[in-house]
Amino acid sequence: MDKRRDGYGERTGRKPHRDNSSDRRPRREASEKPYREDSAEMPEGLIIGRNPVLEALKSGKAIDVLYVNPDAGGSISSITRIAREQGIVIKSVSEQKLSQMCRGAVHQGVIASGACAEYVSVEDILEVSRRKGTAPFIIICDEIEDPHNLGAIIRTAEAAGADGIIIPKRRSASLNATVFKTSAGAASWLPCAKVANIPQTMDMLRENGIWIFGTDASGNSYTHTDLTGPMALVIGSEGYGMGKLVRSKCDHLVSLPMNGRITSLNASVAAGIFMYEAVRQRSLN
Repeated sequence: MDKRRDGYGERTGRKPHRDNSSDRRPRREASEKPYREDSAEMPEGLIIGRNPVLEALKSGKAIDVLYVNPDAGGSISSITRIAREQGIVIKSVSEQKLSQMCRGAVHQGVIASGACAEYVSVEDILEVSRRKGTAPFIIICDEIEDPHNLGAIIRTAEAAGADGIIIPKRRSASLNATVFKTSAGAASWLPCAKVANIPQTMDMLRENGIWIFGTDASGNSYTHTDLTGPMALVIGSEGYGMGKLVRSKCDHLVSLPMNGRITSLNASVAAGIFMYEAVRQRSLN
């Protein structure tokens, strides 16, 4: 059976032949296409669920209208109070209306309508570490297509103290309602840059003194790699890992030990392990 490399395991044995002629991914069969909850399924510009809406309000994200079911109870009263203090229009609607707006997603009695996707520049992310006076800590997602994975990565990155996240414009999940909900509101706090060319962005980061660490099965053990300096961590796509050109632009490759029968990890799980190893090393320094 042909086993695909997802880049997150440390394996032994003969290395597969590498074709460096292009950065093109193998074509996916229809059954292999990762689940995507994009604009065709989930309306853009909506933030759905109590915690994502609450964090959006706290962060000052631009919200036009707050739709609430007044009978939902719980933290709805706190959410409406904060919205009222910020001068946001509040509309009381039925449970059925909310379900129609979010096309059946779990809304917990509240939906915010506004600018869901607000992107920054890479320079803005670099400025974050300058203001904090810390070594840059940036996450690069190389074609993470599942919005649930992207949301989980953003949630962990924000909790780990990363300065920001960089995603490509093509073949990637965007900051939609699913990402905001999965990130538990962290997408309202973590700066996100959307760039046309990841390899060129990596060159730009290197010119700013940042080391690029790629996650790949052939890399050194993540615990034996110094992650305390200015760094950008590249997380490869679900199923195929980093592209060849992206991989060639990395300064170092790091891997996770895989001691069981399962030879791969979910992209967001692997990302969390790598990120918190960097946090552990930095805390020792």
